[in-house]
Amino acid sequence: RLPSPSVAPHPRPTHTHAHFESSSPLEHTAMRFAGALLTLALAASGTTYFKDTFDSMDKWVKSSVDKFDGEWKLSAGDWYGDKEKDQGLMTSQDAKFYALTANFDEVFDNTDKPLVIQFSVKHAQKIDCGGGYVKIFPKGFDGAALDEETKEKYAIMFGPDICGYSTKKVHVIFTYKGKQHLINKDIKCEDDQLTHVYTLIVKPDNTYVVKIDGEEKASGSLKEDWDFLPPKEIKDPDQSKPEDWVDDEMMDDPEDKKPEGYDDIPAQIVDPEAEKPEDWDDESDGEYEAPMIDNPEYKGEWKAKRIKNPDYKGPWVHPMIANPDYSDDDTIYNYKDLGAVTFDLWQVKSGTIFDNLIITDSEEEADAFLKETFTPMKDAEKKMFDDAEKAKKEKEEAERKAAEAAAEEDDDDEEEEEDDEEEESGHDEL
Repeated sequence: RLPSPSVAPHPRPTHTHAHFESSSPLEHTAMRFAGALLTLALAASGTTYFKDTFDSMDKWVKSSVDKFDGEWKLSAGDWYGDKEKDQGLMTSQDAKFYALTANFDEVFDNTDKPLVIQFSVKHAQKIDCGGGYVKIFPKGFDGAALDEETKEKYAIMFGPDICGYSTKKVHVIFTYKGKQHLINKDIKCEDDQLTHVYTLIVKPDNTYVVKIDGEEKASGSLKEDWDFLPPKEIKDPDQSKPEDWVDDEMMDDPEDKKPEGYDDIPAQIVDPEAEKPEDWDDESDGEYEAPMIDNPEYKGEWKAKRIKNPDYKGPWVHPMIANPDYSDDDTIYNYKDLGAVTFDLWQVKSGTIFDNLIITDSEEEADAFLKETFTPMKDAEKKMFDDAEKAKKEKEEAERKAAEAAAEEDDDDEEEEEDDEEEESGHDEL
């Protein structure tokens, strides 16, 4: 947030008009453009409560609990847009729990303003199962003491989660009145090996937006897409379906009667075309019994024809009444004392790189940060990745061909040895 400068009053210039007349048109245009940029910057300014490009790990504290012993390191990985600028926080050990926490620069109360969480994730290791999300905690959270109990005291959890083929989603979880609420819709996360930026925007009108790489992937109402509030209406507990209510649309035709002898028709009969084999021996093979076949005259269990039920009243609908426990809440979006951000992760295969984390009350600030740190780098990173994959495939192909050639050479050597042995055996016989 830009402070309001204290400016001492100045006397009005006496020759303002003459001053502008003496300026060149180019200077005049430049001054107007600079003024427009300043106005835009002031309009877009907001407060950034936390920001880290991971030039170091000085802001972060690791959990001292033994379980969360996964080691972090700083790295840009094997492909990037700029090795120095793309350095991030990387998980470095397989099958480990990770926990790292940093405090905000100041407590974040998002009353009447947006809450924006944004960071990048690169699953360079082609992750099979592991989290890539962050958790936001209230002020005073002790990251060094994070354990199985305290790690669940978060206010917000946001980011991608991948495990096998079934789980590839973006988590958006809010704690409301002491209970964690998951979003009611699926938001697919990216599952390639490149950098992607995840953005969550929570607005004071109780709406939200989720973006990936600056592109909107989900949006809507907090009240509709999470079960924060009880239903507005409930079934009237004093009402129940009348005992004589007929909800069967069809009924058996009372005039339809089962034909006489219907049940005497067997389902199977002896095959009339079957003949006793000529080589059949009753003494050794037993008494011959012709095989059974399905009876073409058999029509199955008899059922009366179905006709429309003249007493049918349609499905019974339980009357609804206003829920006495329902109470609207326009402050669902509001968190008054956010103060820490945490990576609390389990990863089967390590190598995820987090970078460019920002928490702010300005959508414009977050968007500008994305355009500064992600947009200029993504194409170069993609090219470097593609080149690395091409080189890897070429190497694997060369190794495969070399292995095949070696195997063929071994086969040739074995054949020569066999020929030599046969030749020696022939000489011995002579």
